[in-house]
Amino acid sequence: MFKILTSIKKIFVHLRSSLKFVLILLIPALAIIGIISAFYKPTYSVTIDGEFIGYTDDKNGLQQTINEYIESGDAQNVAFIDIQTLPEYSLCFVKREQVEDTNQILEKIKASGTTYYEYYAIVEEDEEKYYVSTKEEAEAAINQLKEKDSNNIDDISYTQKYGTELVAFSDQDTIVAGLYEKKPVYYSSGSTGSYTVASAKIDLAQYGVTLVQPITSGYTITSRFGTRRSGNHSGLDIAAPTGTVYRAAAGGTVTFAGWSTTGYGYCIKISHGNGVETLYAHSSQLYVSVGQTVAQGEAIGAVGSTGWSTGPHLHFEVRVNGAVYNPQYYLYSGQ
Repeated sequence: MFKILTSIKKIFVHLRSSLKFVLILLIPALAIIGIISAFYKPTYSVTIDGEFIGYTDDKNGLQQTINEYIESGDAQNVAFIDIQTLPEYSLCFVKREQVEDTNQILEKIKASGTTYYEYYAIVEEDEEKYYVSTKEEAEAAINQLKEKDSNNIDDISYTQKYGTELVAFSDQDTIVAGLYEKKPVYYSSGSTGSYTVASAKIDLAQYGVTLVQPITSGYTITSRFGTRRSGNHSGLDIAAPTGTVYRAAAGGTVTFAGWSTTGYGYCIKISHGNGVETLYAHSSQLYVSVGQTVAQGEAIGAVGSTGWSTGPHLHFEVRVNGAVYNPQYYLYSGQ
């Protein structure tokens, strides 16, 4: 028992000696730390690619600000910011009067990146005409052109764009005024009336009308509906030998049969009810007269080259309430 007590006493003596030694070392160390703390503070040195760009006391806050900037930028229509190298942080001590350089750091980081903007282009026939900030603005402008029944609406669309420079945006009124194209009006003889050119397809079934081909064999489509060098072509040219019989595309009443002074030559116009009409021009012979009722598929005339024509063919038109529609919406669609 005596030996044990002696051993414990020796341990306490050793611990007391060690504690004195630690205190001897600790007191100067604390004094040094106190002196350092009085003149210096801990902070972070920020570098990019090894180049010092400033100090920050809030590493996490600064990095969060940088991440938010990369994601959304600080300007209109920023899609993203491409920064190749992110900053690195090193803990260090600086004099207490050292001012934090957060704004300076942010400006240098922004200067090192590339900003990509997102916007939308209003396009006409693959040519960018106007630019808007949002998809909704692009759709609103195009919808207004549709409501105004602009003649070129089928050629107008929008596309999403990205670029390193932000373009000038246009308002909806400017876009609509610049792109709107009034449908041309064509005037023929008083008996055949006037008409406008429609670009969109209309369902004739809602008017109770279906069409069959006026010429079913021995023909060639030589000129289609739409714009061509000499102007808008209001129908479909179906070339066939002179004298080839053509038939009524639908049943109805003949409202014109005779010579047109506006280039159609000998022509026939048939009303099918509800504003739907078909017209057959450049005939060599007419088999019907005004007021006559004809059945669908009934022979009504023969192909010729009268009026403004360069060769024997049938010029065939489809009209609804004064507007002409592409006959290939309804007939000869695969040709």
